[in-house]
Amino acid sequence: MSDSGRSGSGQGRSSRGGQRGSGAGGSGAGNSGTGGSGAGGSDQRRGGGGASRRNAQGRERNRGPQRSFTESAPSQRTRRADPARLVAFEVLRAVAAEDAYANLVLPARIRQHGLDRRDAGFATELSYGALRNQGTYDAILARCVDRALDKLDPAVLDALRIGVHQLVAMRVPAHAALDQTVGLARAVIGAGPSALINAVLRKVAARSLDEWLDELVAGEQDETKVASIRYAHPEWIVRALRQSLVAHGRPVGEINDLLEADNAAPVVNLVALPGLGSLDEALENGAVPGELVEGSALSSGGDLGRLESVRSGTTRVQDVGSQLVARALAAASLEAGQNTTREAWLDLCAGPGGKAALLAALAKERGATLLANEPAPHRAKLVSQALSAVPSEVWTVRTGDGREVGSERPASFDRVLVDVPCSGLGALRRRPESRWRRTPKDLADLGPLQRELLNSALAAVRPGGVVAYVTCSPHPAETTAVVSDALRKRDDLELLDAGSVLDAVSLGSGLGAGHEKTAQLWPHVHSTDAMFLALIRRKR
Repeated sequence: MSDSGRSGSGQGRSSRGGQRGSGAGGSGAGNSGTGGSGAGGSDQRRGGGGASRRNAQGRERNRGPQRSFTESAPSQRTRRADPARLVAFEVLRAVAAEDAYANLVLPARIRQHGLDRRDAGFATELSYGALRNQGTYDAILARCVDRALDKLDPAVLDALRIGVHQLVAMRVPAHAALDQTVGLARAVIGAGPSALINAVLRKVAARSLDEWLDELVAGEQDETKVASIRYAHPEWIVRALRQSLVAHGRPVGEINDLLEADNAAPVVNLVALPGLGSLDEALENGAVPGELVEGSALSSGGDLGRLESVRSGTTRVQDVGSQLVARALAAASLEAGQNTTREAWLDLCAGPGGKAALLAALAKERGATLLANEPAPHRAKLVSQALSAVPSEVWTVRTGDGREVGSERPASFDRVLVDVPCSGLGALRRRPESRWRRTPKDLADLGPLQRELLNSALAAVRPGGVVAYVTCSPHPAETTAVVSDALRKRDDLELLDAGSVLDAVSLGSGLGAGHEKTAQLWPHVHSTDAMFLALIRRKR
């Protein structure tokens, strides 16, 4: 693709974590004479007089033998779908129509279309940005479309969202964003909707993102609604995260910083499995050493599968928060007099296997063994694949309900990780579509399961052993409330100071400040997912 379609790095500008900018309005974007505007552009530019040249199906009528094209004619350019934008469109369609996850669909589409590193980065930013900011972009589009958005063809709406993100949050010139988005629509949807897309995006381009946001919140007094629009989070999530900050002892005034951090494209974290992997190859390919965890690195992204160490599994992509909680469990002190034989460790909810792989490598160094449990057979296969880089004598995978492990194997393990299914409110920056899928009901529905899994873990741990209760959500209903319930029902449990243990396994300090002795990490403070950790020791 030509540089006019990229115009720089393609990354977001200004604040809002790489997703917000001054916009691409101006530059003639709203004028009929803008070059490359695609279908629906000025009749003067086409040499016509203003009469419609489209039939009832929206296709151009025959213009007669006098019409000629050149290789750079706008009507030719806009019939082609740029591969990077096509990838983004396919990702949005899969998310909407198939309930797919962007982080799983995107790499496959990038490989399928053979994108180079630069175009892959552009497609990633476009896909994630359009998904992440969907609520705000839909509010903008609602001001520019002459019908309710739910009356639009879903494919047209996805194309519009892609166009809006380019116009207001990426360094793409307005004429290129219009031309290429219309071209995408003509190629994959049809000529009919392209005039609508062109007209709507011209209206969007007339204002910058900040101008649109000011218009959308004008006169609104409800701070939650304002934050929801400005930072593209459902209102219930804004309230939930505000409650989470307070519950974990942080100022409620940090809410905008937290929401903004959720919208920042996360840096890719790598971990070299201790005793097995090396970061040398990653560092030679542009990664830099991590600042929070030993054996970690920060990558600019791209196709990390090209690295042999990643393909072999000895180096893995893993958020630094996940690395920290796994290392904290391995480092937590067992009560004196504990089992002197070879330690046995358990990962109760192991799928898809990232933390299990790190735990297994740490277990190998310590002469311990690991049982990784996963109820879903297809995810259990992923766990086995993740563990394959660790010698097989160290680990075993069990396929079964984690709630039954405590009764089947009581008091059998020295260290137990129970990383429970949760709402994922702490990982919104990595899962751009999840904020629009989750509902308040998820918090209520997941609570009983989280409690049952923690109780199973506490039954499975030996006297003197430690259970790490972990979620990628900071919400008190999924974190401190679950732990408090368990402690209240038993008198043989004690909380360890999880913050101190996190500090001991990190390269920084003050990481784990949370509620009493629990620990809570934050995207806007630590540049990690909002991981929660409680270390519970079973007394002898």
